[in-house]
Amino acid sequence: MSRTFVIGDIHGALRALDQLLDRISLRRSDRLIFLGDYVDGWSQSSNVLQRLMELNEHYTCIFIKGNHDVWCEEWLAGETPDVSWLLHGGLATVSSYETLGPQQRLTHLEFFNRMQNYHIDGGRLFIHAGFSSMHGPENEHYSSNYSWDRTLWETALATDTRIKKTSYRYPKRLLLFDEIYIGHTPTVNYDVYKPMSAHNVWNVDTGAAFDGRLTALEVHTKEYWQSDTVMSLYPGETGRNK
Repeated sequence: MSRTFVIGDIHGALRALDQLLDRISLRRSDRLIFLGDYVDGWSQSSNVLQRLMELNEHYTCIFIKGNHDVWCEEWLAGETPDVSWLLHGGLATVSSYETLGPQQRLTHLEFFNRMQNYHIDGGRLFIHAGFSSMHGPENEHYSSNYSWDRTLWETALATDTRIKKTSYRYPKRLLLFDEIYIGHTPTVNYDVYKPMSAHNVWNVDTGAAFDGRLTALEVHTKEYWQSDTVMSLYPGETGRNK
């Protein structure tokens, strides 16, 4: 049986990504769904993009775009760097691109351009952050919510597990899909260092940008694999712990 892995926010940690892919014993029949935020944090953001493009040549991959990817995409397109971006990991990303020529940068920009805001597979939704429309992400009025929204996750966390789906109090957004997979909000914010679930929402961002690990979760079995603590793979660096 082919496996489908959903992989959380990488944030420039190529060593963690390579270690994780080795630990899941990747097979040619496997499918990889990346939830975004490939850049900003550790020192190998441009290298992560290169590895993802290589993986895409040999495996079935789906790449969701995160908010940090939007910032990097805008910068590669020639826009003035967003100050917030530079303060939240962007400086490390800019540094990682110093040795890349114009053609390589263009290739990375085109790769960002091809990324999806979300992916729906049967009853499963894969999205970086969330959506606010009660009619689903395809009816979202503000496209920035795909990469920025935290209300979907907060709603799932705050909804009492005793409330039945048939109740008018049950969040309508959670009824639209059997399962929803997100990144964006690190589980380490809740002192949890593994994937979290609330109702039918699975959060796979286990804090690789900070003091956590990079995670791959198999969607059928819910078994998960993790890298070592990312900061241990980058001695002397601080990631986004600034």
